[in-house]
Amino acid sequence: MGDAGRKTELFEQLARVGKALGSGKRLELLDLLAQGPRSVADLAVTAGLGLTTASAHLQTLRQAGLVATTRDGTTIRYRLHDDDVAALYAQLRTVAAAHLPDVEVARRGYLGAADTEEIGRAELLRRAHAGEVVVLDVRPTPEFVAGHIPGAVSIPVDELPDRLAELPAEVQVVAYCRGAYCVFAHDAVRLLTARGRRAVRLAEGMLEWRLAGEPVATDAA
Repeated sequence: MGDAGRKTELFEQLARVGKALGSGKRLELLDLLAQGPRSVADLAVTAGLGLTTASAHLQTLRQAGLVATTRDGTTIRYRLHDDDVAALYAQLRTVAAAHLPDVEVARRGYLGAADTEEIGRAELLRRAHAGEVVVLDVRPTPEFVAGHIPGAVSIPVDELPDRLAELPAEVQVVAYCRGAYCVFAHDAVRLLTARGRRAVRLAEGMLEWRLAGEPVATDAA
């Protein structure tokens, strides 16, 4: 028979990860860090948090071993501890969506109506290799620089209305962003189709692309 106290301690240690994941804002921070390393200030602004609150959330994630830090001069940058953290986050989303109907309600409320056509990763690769599409990354530029689909063009979604001329009018556009729950690609496709362009979106995003082991480029925008 094992020692009951030691068993309890084992499960308490495992629970540290679960407790760290038990916050919507901490999950959002993991979602952002899945795109690449970020400073506390950048994470705070992007996640809509105060600097002190963002720092506290990040410390919780760090204490659970989910994120790590590096120092760049006087700036501390956070990153996911390893790819298995990104995989854990992705699996958490999958389980939540499969077992909680409210997730789908919230997803529709955030992403909007199902009014944009989507294609999968295999079809994107086929069309890109055949030269049939322009792959458009609509995330913020620092995220593109940190890693993107090879051959993709970077136009952040908030700059897209003023930069449509940079996209060839005769070729279909495939837009993508951070992941399956990122609204940027939806908004980009809506804008492009409203302007008479042929556009679809990648059903997933950079998070899923990395986890699938697909090639990632890091050249500048």
